[in-house]
Amino acid sequence: MKNNQTILVTGGAGFIGSNFISYFLKKYNDSIIVNLDKLTYAGELSNLSQVQSNKNHIFIKGDICDKQLVADLFSRYKFKAVIHFAAESHVDNSIKKPDAFINTNILGTFNLLHIAKDFWMEAPFKYKAECENNRFHHISTDEVYGSLGKEGLFTETSKYAPNSPYSASKASSDFLVRSYFHTYGMNVVTTNCSNNYGPHQHDEKLIPTIIRKAINNEAIPIYGDGKNIRDWLYVEDHCRGIDKAFQTGRNGETYNIGGKNERDNLYIANTICHILDELRPKKGSYFQQIEFVEDRPGHDYRYAIDASKIENELGWSANENFESGIIKTINWYLDKYNK
Repeated sequence: MKNNQTILVTGGAGFIGSNFISYFLKKYNDSIIVNLDKLTYAGELSNLSQVQSNKNHIFIKGDICDKQLVADLFSRYKFKAVIHFAAESHVDNSIKKPDAFINTNILGTFNLLHIAKDFWMEAPFKYKAECENNRFHHISTDEVYGSLGKEGLFTETSKYAPNSPYSASKASSDFLVRSYFHTYGMNVVTTNCSNNYGPHQHDEKLIPTIIRKAINNEAIPIYGDGKNIRDWLYVEDHCRGIDKAFQTGRNGETYNIGGKNERDNLYIANTICHILDELRPKKGSYFQQIEFVEDRPGHDYRYAIDASKIENELGWSANENFESGIIKTINWYLDKYNK
């Protein structure tokens, strides 16, 4: 990809998308990003404060399911690439209201793919002039692979076995992207990431919830016995991985991005409480606020990613381990919640 291009980023007011836009425009200051976001509960304009005055960032409030709007944006801006973050992503919400996940994650992804194909391609496997290097980058999750036992890692060839409406909708969107590569010859790349954490994550997620509840002297809820394990990836490391795959990933390939930081939920809570005891001491320890609650339905036991493909092929590796990244994250949220 040439860097002086106009790129459509969907869901750029959300957690990962907003971090990526800040990272990308800082690194490639001659690129233009058109940021299309519906501003649902997960998207906040405040997440974009770092690029608010950047002339190369154009924000459009809108829905990826709005075919006319998306087509009009393609016609106006002549996008050379799409980086597709927009998704409903909270598992608990997918259990209560799965229809929103089907609509956004499946139909929205199809809408973007099909419009991009029509604007970029004359026929299957034949790009229009000056569109030969145009690319569609789909951001996905390790949850499409289902749940691991105590051993093993997810690789790019792991079978898909989604266990929630959220992960099923993301699996469907992955297959749509794959189909546009195999059927139409569209230049696509997919990245599946492990659990992200860091600045701008929505308050509903595990780590912000633990921090917020702790400093508000409320019960810190932990599902089940707290032994569910995730591979934690600092969001800036994820942004660098997306950039690597977007710029140099092979056409039609999938790259798993993981932090090699397997930690269970109880460890996460204990670590945050320990750090808060040092940073913001109070009478008694924050540990006393941890409370075990009824497990959620279909709660996957363990996720862990083998990131050797992106490491070996594209030269990416995570800079942060969990213990370094969580300190940065806690300090950011303490500043946010103090305002």
